[in-house]
Amino acid sequence: MPNAKIYWEATGEPAGIPVLYLHGGPGGSLGRGGYRQRHDHNRFRIIGLDQRGCGKSTPSAQDDLDHLSENTTQTLIEDIEAVREHLGIEKWILTGVSWGSTLALAYALEHPGRVLGIALVAVTTSSREEIRWITEDVGRIFPEAWADFAEAAKAVPGERVVEAYARRLAGQDRDDARLAALAWDRWESTHISLDPSWLPGPLFEDERERMTFALLVTHYWARDGFLVDGREILPRIHELNGIAGYLIHGRRDISGPVVTAWQLHQRWESSRLVVVEEEGHGGPSSMAALTRAVEDIAAKPAAHGARSHDQA
Repeated sequence: MPNAKIYWEATGEPAGIPVLYLHGGPGGSLGRGGYRQRHDHNRFRIIGLDQRGCGKSTPSAQDDLDHLSENTTQTLIEDIEAVREHLGIEKWILTGVSWGSTLALAYALEHPGRVLGIALVAVTTSSREEIRWITEDVGRIFPEAWADFAEAAKAVPGERVVEAYARRLAGQDRDDARLAALAWDRWESTHISLDPSWLPGPLFEDERERMTFALLVTHYWARDGFLVDGREILPRIHELNGIAGYLIHGRRDISGPVVTAWQLHQRWESSRLVVVEEEGHGGPSSMAALTRAVEDIAAKPAAHGARSHDQA
């Protein structure tokens, strides 16, 4: 996207241990900034950014469809690196929730030397298997809603449901795109409905937020998160051995079963698997575990030397 501007914010102690938060989606945002309250402001420098094309970053993906193809995981990694360099940070702790965990792992695999440790909640890798589960196979639990979701996709022969939605949401017929966004929102609201923290109603009340989310999530999911041809996370996760990792996942997460976190843990020797029995796709206990994980990473000797360039 020419002239793309990435919104970032930093709170806490400027000379503190840097902690990066990566939000969910794709197509989510920092929202009301609740992530800032998870860490001690006297000890940590807490950084968040709205990923390219969403939140307060501009232009919004829905307003710049001609450059949508440039919005990829690799581009997001470059954006993160640009923020790190701009802030003069040598190394940081990575945190992320849901899609943010995919992005954190992808970034760490590209730049392991920039990572002090990783703490993730609702762990995903955006693999074809995970995307098939959340867009198709979980329909075995919600067959009525999935039948409506699949019919509303208007897929052509040989087209996956997620591909049909991605095509329509990025199409020139914006009225049809709005209908697709509504159908996508209804499905998202359904497959999370067994989560203990679920509240009835649409995922997004605001039409623009709904469109941004549906457009970017289908854009990424239709392409396996742009993590293909050797970029897949699970086969490479052993490359992070030696970097402390916390994989925090709710047992009752129907949308993204705990098996993904477990598989990563089996191959990542320096990781810890934390299963929160009473929660689903995140929740207060999971976030409390994230706070403790960051504090544990920060207590390790490597983190003590993690000072910003402008503080050295």
